Amino acid sequence: MKITNIGAQIVRLPYANDGGKREIAGRPATTLDILLVRLDTDDGLTGWGEAFGHAVIPATRSALETLVAPLLLGRDAADIESLMQDLSQRLHIFGRNGPVVYALSGVDIALWDLAGKRAGLPLYRLLGGAARADVSVYASLLRYGEPGAVARNAREAARRGYRDIKLHEITEPAVRAAREALGPQPKLMVDTNCPWTVSRAKEMARALAPLALTWLEEPVWPPEDHEGLAGVRREGVPIAAGENAAGLHDFRHLFEAGALDIAQPSVTKVGGITEERKIIALAQEFGVRPVPHCAYFGPGFLASLHLVATLPEDTPLERLFLDLEATLFPGFTDPVNGRIPVPERPGLGSDPDPAVLARYGDSAQ
Repeated sequence: MKITNIGAQIVRLPYANDGGKREIAGRPATTLDILLVRLDTDDGLTGWGEAFGHAVIPATRSALETLVAPLLLGRDAADIESLMQDLSQRLHIFGRNGPVVYALSGVDIALWDLAGKRAGLPLYRLLGGAARADVSVYASLLRYGEPGAVARNAREAARRGYRDIKLHEITEPAVRAAREALGPQPKLMVDTNCPWTVSRAKEMARALAPLALTWLEEPVWPPEDHEGLAGVRREGVPIAAGENAAGLHDFRHLFEAGALDIAQPSVTKVGGITEERKIIALAQEFGVRPVPHCAYFGPGFLASLHLVATLPEDTPLERLFLDLEATLFPGFTDPVNGRIPVPERPGLGSDPDPAVLARYGDSAQ
């Protein structure tokens, strides 16, 4: 199963936005942008992956096309572990986190899609997963800033059947507005995206403690301050982090520092399914609950869905709370009553909708 072609395609999906900020990394954001990775093999199969993503797509795409692709052509797609090890080692000089690793993540996901298709098995079964027909999904709200918008969107998420809701707010009034709008249920999490010093994060943890958070996510800048994060955790609020961690060894240090209650590896950033499986196993060894990060709607979403389906307990999968104009995978990214079915077709279980690719895609083969 030799790789004969590597392609990249950007898909830009417009979405409705009820009060959320329309910028990311200082750039206007009116679409949800996805970087697809396509691998074709000499036995006629095609595998799909997703590389992070959003505003960094130009850099990730360049890394894929100029650094990764030349090393992939003609290689055996079946030996995923050794192939990814070789690529990671040969490219390590260009960074152990960032666009090169994001590109490798997309390749790895596509390789696993190919492996499942070749075996005739859905990915979660190929990985030895639990027999679970569907998984729970939590609504990951945008950052609104204004308490009224936070309350309005939290209520709407609950009305749609979400039993777990995550905010991206950084003020106590905004978080309180959601809790008051929801009552004691659904469960409430807060992702702050690394805004505070350790001392300020401790103050905020104490301020938010009465609001009964399921977890407080990434409260400390920089995210590499694992000891500081452990200090915040000692304030008594469960701590989640990991979407910015640089692979297995970074997670090991987080665990050894006692920084986490919830580990959040991100499949399109950390090195793909191969690396994420290792991180999940290590988290379980340390008694830390793995709950993968998943701010995606491409193959990264399906990969995360399959990975969650392999976990022994019903683990909630993140789903950004926005209404897309179109979806690449009808039936697998729009939850019903807070749950999404696990695909049963081989590989990831669904290829991108060609009509959506034609309308919203910008391809380069």
